[in-house]
Amino acid sequence: MIQQKDFEIIIVGGSYSGLSAAMSLGRSLRQVLVIDSGLPCNRQTPHSHNFITHDGEKPAVISAKAKIQVDFYNTVQFYSGTVVDAIKTEKGFEIKMVNGKTFASKKILFATGVKDLLPEIEGFADCWGISVLHCPYCHGYEVKKEKTAIIANGEMGFEYAKLISNWTKELRLLTNGKSTLTAEQTKVLKKHQIEIIEDEVHSFEHENGNIQNVVFKNQIKIEVKAIYHRPPFEQHCSLPETLGCELTEQGLIKVDMMQKTNIPGIYASGDCVIQARSVAMAVSSGSFAGASINKELIEESFA
Repeated sequence: MIQQKDFEIIIVGGSYSGLSAAMSLGRSLRQVLVIDSGLPCNRQTPHSHNFITHDGEKPAVISAKAKIQVDFYNTVQFYSGTVVDAIKTEKGFEIKMVNGKTFASKKILFATGVKDLLPEIEGFADCWGISVLHCPYCHGYEVKKEKTAIIANGEMGFEYAKLISNWTKELRLLTNGKSTLTAEQTKVLKKHQIEIIEDEVHSFEHENGNIQNVVFKNQIKIEVKAIYHRPPFEQHCSLPETLGCELTEQGLIKVDMMQKTNIPGIYASGDCVIQARSVAMAVSSGSFAGASINKELIEESFA
Protein backbone atom coordinates (compact mmCIF):
# COMPACT_ATOMS: atom_id res chain seq x y z
CA MET A 1 0.00 0.00 0.00
CA ILE A 2 1.37 3.42 -0.96
CA GLN A 3 1.79 5.73 2.03
CA GLN A 4 3.47 8.55 0.11
CA LYS A 5 1.08 11.25 -1.14
CA ASP A 6 3.40 13.79 -2.78
CA PHE A 7 5.38 13.09 -5.94
CA GLU A 8 7.30 15.06 -8.51
CA ILE A 9 5.41 13.48 -11.39
CA ILE A 10 2.18 11.54 -11.64
CA ILE A 11 1.75 9.49 -14.81
CA VAL A 12 -1.87 8.66 -15.55
CA GLY A 13 -1.81 5.56 -17.74
CA GLY A 14 0.54 2.63 -17.21
CA SER A 15 0.70 1.01 -20.62
CA TYR A 16 3.56 1.31 -23.14
CA SER A 17 3.88 5.09 -23.22
CA GLY A 18 3.36 5.62 -19.50
CA LEU A 19 5.84 2.88 -18.58
CA SER A 20 8.39 4.23 -21.04
CA ALA A 21 8.11 7.69 -19.48
CA ALA A 22 8.34 6.17 -16.00
CA MET A 23 11.59 4.43 -16.88
CA SER A 24 13.08 7.65 -18.25
CA LEU A 25 12.04 9.54 -15.11
CA GLY A 26 13.01 6.76 -12.70
CA ARG A 27 16.49 6.72 -14.18
CA SER A 28 16.53 10.50 -13.68
CA LEU A 29 16.03 9.97 -9.92
CA ARG A 30 12.54 11.48 -9.93
CA GLN A 31 9.78 10.55 -7.48
CA VAL A 32 7.17 9.07 -9.81
CA LEU A 33 3.70 7.58 -9.35
CA VAL A 34 2.19 5.55 -12.18
CA ILE A 35 -1.58 5.10 -12.01
CA ASP A 36 -3.27 2.59 -14.29
CA SER A 37 -6.77 1.15 -14.60
CA GLY A 38 -5.56 -1.99 -16.38
CA LEU A 39 -7.59 -1.60 -19.59
CA PRO A 40 -5.22 -1.04 -22.55
CA CYS A 41 -6.95 -0.52 -25.90
CA ASN A 42 -5.12 -3.48 -27.51
CA ARG A 43 -6.00 -6.00 -24.77
CA GLN A 44 -7.84 -8.18 -27.33
CA THR A 45 -4.99 -8.17 -29.87
CA PRO A 46 -3.21 -11.55 -29.85
CA HIS A 47 0.18 -10.38 -31.12
CA SER A 48 2.07 -7.11 -31.44
CA HIS A 49 4.27 -6.43 -34.47
CA ASN A 50 6.64 -3.90 -36.01
CA PHE A 51 8.42 -3.21 -32.70
CA ILE A 52 11.98 -4.52 -32.85
CA THR A 53 13.03 -7.01 -30.15
CA HIS A 54 9.32 -7.67 -29.40
CA ASP A 55 7.94 -8.59 -32.82
CA GLY A 56 5.17 -11.18 -32.50
CA GLU A 57 4.86 -11.03 -28.71
CA LYS A 58 1.55 -10.75 -26.94
CA PRO A 59 0.84 -7.13 -25.92
CA ALA A 60 0.27 -8.14 -22.30
CA VAL A 61 3.66 -9.86 -22.20
CA ILE A 62 5.41 -6.72 -23.44
CA SER A 63 3.73 -4.49 -20.86
CA ALA A 64 4.28 -7.00 -18.03
CA LYS A 65 7.97 -7.23 -18.85
CA ALA A 66 8.18 -3.44 -19.04
CA LYS A 67 6.53 -3.04 -15.65
CA ILE A 68 9.01 -5.44 -14.03
CA GLN A 69 11.89 -3.47 -15.50
CA VAL A 70 10.47 -0.10 -14.45
CA ASP A 71 9.76 -1.44 -10.95
CA PHE A 72 13.51 -2.01 -10.56
CA TYR A 73 13.86 1.77 -10.00
CA ASN A 74 12.84 2.44 -6.40
CA THR A 75 11.84 6.03 -7.22
CA VAL A 76 8.87 4.72 -9.25
CA GLN A 77 5.72 3.48 -7.52
CA PHE A 78 2.54 1.98 -8.97
CA TYR A 79 -1.11 2.36 -8.04
CA SER A 80 -3.98 0.42 -9.61
CA GLY A 81 -7.21 2.35 -10.01
CA THR A 82 -9.08 5.03 -11.91
CA VAL A 83 -8.50 8.77 -11.60
CA VAL A 84 -11.83 10.63 -11.42
CA ASP A 85 -10.75 14.22 -10.80
CA ALA A 86 -7.74 16.51 -11.04
CA ILE A 87 -7.30 20.12 -9.95
CA LYS A 88 -4.57 22.74 -10.30
CA THR A 89 -2.96 23.79 -7.00
CA GLU A 90 -0.34 26.35 -5.98
CA LYS A 91 2.34 23.64 -5.94
CA GLY A 92 1.16 21.73 -8.99
CA PHE A 93 -1.74 19.31 -9.17
CA GLU A 94 -3.89 17.10 -7.00
CA ILE A 95 -5.60 14.04 -8.38
CA LYS A 96 -8.42 12.06 -6.83
CA MET A 97 -9.04 8.34 -7.24
CA VAL A 98 -12.42 6.64 -7.56
CA ASN A 99 -11.96 5.33 -3.98
CA GLY A 100 -11.43 8.88 -2.67
CA LYS A 101 -7.67 8.61 -2.21
CA THR A 102 -5.69 11.67 -3.34
CA PHE A 103 -2.15 12.22 -4.59
CA ALA A 104 -0.25 15.43 -5.40
CA SER A 105 2.52 16.22 -7.88
CA LYS A 106 4.41 19.04 -9.54
CA LYS A 107 3.77 17.68 -13.04
CA ILE A 108 1.26 15.36 -14.69
CA LEU A 109 1.76 13.18 -17.75
CA PHE A 110 -1.39 11.86 -19.39
CA ALA A 111 -0.65 8.61 -21.25
CA THR A 112 -4.28 7.58 -21.22
CA GLY A 113 -4.87 6.53 -24.82
CA VAL A 114 -8.12 6.77 -26.72
CA LYS A 115 -11.38 4.86 -26.86
CA ASP A 116 -12.42 3.51 -30.27
CA LEU A 117 -16.09 4.01 -31.11
CA LEU A 118 -16.88 0.78 -32.91
CA PRO A 119 -19.75 0.54 -35.41
CA GLU A 120 -22.84 -1.39 -34.35
CA ILE A 121 -22.19 -4.31 -36.66
CA GLU A 122 -22.84 -7.72 -35.15
CA GLY A 123 -19.51 -9.48 -34.61
CA PHE A 124 -17.39 -6.38 -35.15
CA ALA A 125 -16.33 -5.96 -31.51
CA ASP A 126 -15.52 -9.69 -31.26
CA CYS A 127 -13.14 -9.43 -34.23
CA TRP A 128 -11.61 -6.03 -33.39
CA GLY A 129 -7.85 -6.30 -33.01
CA ILE A 130 -7.87 -9.94 -34.12
CA SER A 131 -9.01 -10.01 -37.74
CA VAL A 132 -10.52 -6.52 -37.99
CA LEU A 133 -7.49 -4.28 -38.09
CA HIS A 134 -6.59 -0.61 -38.23
CA CYS A 135 -2.92 -0.60 -39.23
CA PRO A 136 -1.22 -2.56 -42.03
CA TYR A 137 2.21 -1.76 -40.59
CA CYS A 138 1.20 -3.51 -37.37
CA HIS A 139 -0.69 -6.46 -38.84
CA GLY A 140 -0.60 -6.37 -42.65
CA TYR A 141 2.18 -8.92 -43.07
CA GLU A 142 0.19 -11.57 -41.22
CA VAL A 143 -2.74 -11.27 -43.67
CA LYS A 144 -0.74 -10.54 -46.81
CA LYS A 145 -2.27 -11.79 -50.08
CA GLU A 146 -5.46 -12.84 -48.25
CA LYS A 147 -9.02 -11.96 -49.22
CA THR A 148 -9.36 -8.56 -47.57
CA ALA A 149 -12.00 -5.87 -47.25
CA ILE A 150 -11.92 -2.26 -46.13
CA ILE A 151 -14.90 -0.55 -44.50
CA ALA A 152 -14.58 3.11 -45.41
CA ASN A 153 -15.94 5.68 -47.83
CA GLY A 154 -15.00 8.87 -49.65
CA GLU A 155 -11.47 10.24 -49.43
CA MET A 156 -10.54 7.98 -46.52
CA GLY A 157 -11.77 4.92 -48.39
CA PHE A 158 -9.80 5.86 -51.49
CA GLU A 159 -6.52 6.49 -49.63
CA TYR A 160 -6.99 3.43 -47.41
CA ALA A 161 -7.58 1.21 -50.43
CA LYS A 162 -4.41 2.48 -52.11
CA LEU A 163 -2.43 1.76 -48.93
CA ILE A 164 -3.76 -1.74 -48.29
CA SER A 165 -3.28 -2.75 -51.95
CA ASN A 166 0.43 -2.93 -51.13
CA TRP A 167 -0.23 -6.05 -49.01
CA THR A 168 -2.92 -7.79 -51.06
CA LYS A 169 -4.51 -7.60 -54.49
CA GLU A 170 -7.61 -9.51 -53.35
CA LEU A 171 -9.20 -6.34 -52.08
CA ARG A 172 -12.72 -4.94 -51.82
CA LEU A 173 -13.84 -1.55 -50.57
CA LEU A 174 -17.10 -1.71 -48.61
CA THR A 175 -18.65 1.76 -48.47
CA ASN A 176 -21.47 0.46 -46.22
CA GLY A 177 -24.04 2.54 -48.10
CA LYS A 178 -23.95 4.81 -51.12
CA SER A 179 -20.43 5.56 -52.27
CA THR A 180 -19.14 9.11 -51.80
CA LEU A 181 -16.06 8.47 -53.92
CA THR A 182 -15.53 10.88 -56.77
CA ALA A 183 -15.86 9.63 -60.33
CA GLU A 184 -12.08 9.86 -60.74
CA GLN A 185 -11.43 7.91 -57.51
CA THR A 186 -13.87 5.22 -58.60
CA LYS A 187 -12.15 4.98 -61.97
CA VAL A 188 -8.71 4.61 -60.37
CA LEU A 189 -9.84 1.86 -57.96
CA LYS A 190 -11.55 -0.09 -60.73
CA LYS A 191 -8.42 0.23 -62.86
CA HIS A 192 -6.55 -1.55 -60.06
CA GLN A 193 -9.24 -4.26 -59.78
CA ILE A 194 -10.45 -3.04 -56.38
CA GLU A 195 -14.15 -3.86 -56.21
CA ILE A 196 -16.46 -1.27 -54.63
CA ILE A 197 -19.50 -2.68 -52.79
CA GLU A 198 -22.18 -0.22 -51.65
CA ASP A 199 -24.47 -2.70 -49.86
CA GLU A 200 -24.94 -2.04 -46.14
CA VAL A 201 -23.10 -4.39 -43.80
CA HIS A 202 -25.26 -6.40 -41.38
CA SER A 203 -22.86 -8.71 -39.53
CA PHE A 204 -19.63 -10.67 -39.49
CA GLU A 205 -19.48 -14.44 -39.35
CA HIS A 206 -16.40 -15.41 -37.38
CA GLU A 207 -14.80 -18.07 -35.23
CA ASN A 208 -13.24 -16.78 -32.01
CA GLY A 209 -12.71 -13.37 -33.59
CA ASN A 210 -11.30 -14.69 -36.84
CA ILE A 211 -13.59 -13.40 -39.55
CA GLN A 212 -14.90 -15.75 -42.22
CA ASN A 213 -17.68 -13.87 -44.02
CA VAL A 214 -19.20 -10.42 -44.25
CA VAL A 215 -22.99 -10.60 -44.38
CA PHE A 216 -24.85 -7.67 -45.96
CA LYS A 217 -28.39 -6.56 -45.15
CA ASN A 218 -29.56 -8.03 -48.46
CA GLN A 219 -28.27 -11.43 -47.17
CA ILE A 220 -25.42 -11.60 -49.71
CA LYS A 221 -22.16 -12.88 -48.21
CA ILE A 222 -18.55 -12.42 -49.21
CA GLU A 223 -15.63 -14.44 -47.86
CA VAL A 224 -12.84 -12.45 -46.22
CA LYS A 225 -9.89 -13.25 -43.96
CA ALA A 226 -9.22 -9.70 -42.81
CA ILE A 227 -10.96 -6.32 -42.63
CA TYR A 228 -9.44 -2.89 -42.19
CA HIS A 229 -11.34 -0.09 -40.53
CA ARG A 230 -10.46 3.18 -38.79
CA PRO A 231 -13.27 3.94 -36.34
CA PRO A 232 -13.80 7.37 -34.85
CA PHE A 233 -12.47 7.74 -31.32
CA GLU A 234 -12.65 9.86 -28.22
CA GLN A 235 -10.19 10.51 -25.44
CA HIS A 236 -10.19 7.62 -22.98
CA CYS A 237 -9.82 10.14 -20.15
CA SER A 238 -11.67 13.48 -20.07
CA LEU A 239 -9.49 15.04 -17.35
CA PRO A 240 -7.04 16.77 -19.73
CA GLU A 241 -9.97 18.69 -21.23
CA THR A 242 -11.34 19.41 -17.75
CA LEU A 243 -7.99 20.93 -16.85
CA GLY A 244 -8.09 23.10 -19.99
CA CYS A 245 -5.88 21.14 -22.38
CA GLU A 246 -6.59 21.88 -26.03
CA LEU A 247 -7.47 19.15 -28.51
CA THR A 248 -6.60 19.01 -32.20
CA GLU A 249 -9.22 18.87 -34.96
CA GLN A 250 -8.81 15.08 -34.90
CA GLY A 251 -9.63 14.94 -31.17
CA LEU A 252 -6.07 14.27 -29.98
CA ILE A 253 -4.48 16.15 -27.08
CA LYS A 254 -2.50 19.01 -28.60
CA VAL A 255 1.18 18.96 -27.60
CA ASP A 256 4.31 20.77 -28.76
CA MET A 257 7.64 19.20 -29.74
CA MET A 258 8.44 18.61 -26.06
CA GLN A 259 5.14 16.75 -25.41
CA LYS A 260 3.84 19.78 -23.47
CA THR A 261 0.16 20.71 -23.57
CA ASN A 262 -1.01 24.32 -23.47
CA ILE A 263 -1.43 24.03 -19.67
CA PRO A 264 1.88 24.55 -17.81
CA GLY A 265 2.96 21.40 -15.99
CA ILE A 266 0.76 19.03 -18.01
CA TYR A 267 2.29 16.71 -20.61
CA ALA A 268 0.75 14.01 -22.80
CA SER A 269 2.15 11.07 -24.77
CA GLY A 270 1.14 7.89 -26.55
CA ASP A 271 -2.09 7.19 -28.43
CA CYS A 272 -3.88 10.18 -26.91
CA VAL A 273 -1.59 12.48 -28.94
CA ILE A 274 -0.44 10.34 -31.90
CA GLN A 275 -2.41 9.87 -35.12
CA ALA A 276 -0.29 6.86 -36.19
CA ARG A 277 -0.99 4.46 -33.33
CA SER A 278 1.50 1.69 -32.61
CA VAL A 279 3.42 0.27 -29.66
CA ALA A 280 6.70 1.59 -31.04
CA MET A 281 5.32 5.12 -31.44
CA ALA A 282 3.83 5.07 -27.94
CA VAL A 283 7.10 3.94 -26.39
CA SER A 284 9.04 6.61 -28.26
CA SER A 285 6.78 9.50 -27.25
CA GLY A 286 6.69 8.33 -23.64
CA SER A 287 10.46 8.14 -23.39
CA PHE A 288 10.81 11.62 -24.83
CA ALA A 289 8.08 13.01 -22.56
CA GLY A 290 9.95 11.67 -19.54
CA ALA A 291 13.17 13.38 -20.60
CA SER A 292 11.29 16.60 -21.33
CA ILE A 293 9.65 16.63 -17.89
CA ASN A 294 12.97 15.98 -16.20
CA LYS A 295 14.56 18.86 -18.11
CA GLU A 296 11.80 21.24 -17.03
CA LEU A 297 12.23 20.24 -13.39
CA ILE A 298 15.97 20.86 -13.65
CA GLU A 299 15.41 24.27 -15.23
CA GLU A 300 12.98 25.19 -12.45
CA SER A 301 15.49 24.21 -9.76
CA PHE A 302 18.02 26.61 -11.31
CA ALA A 303 15.57 29.51 -11.56
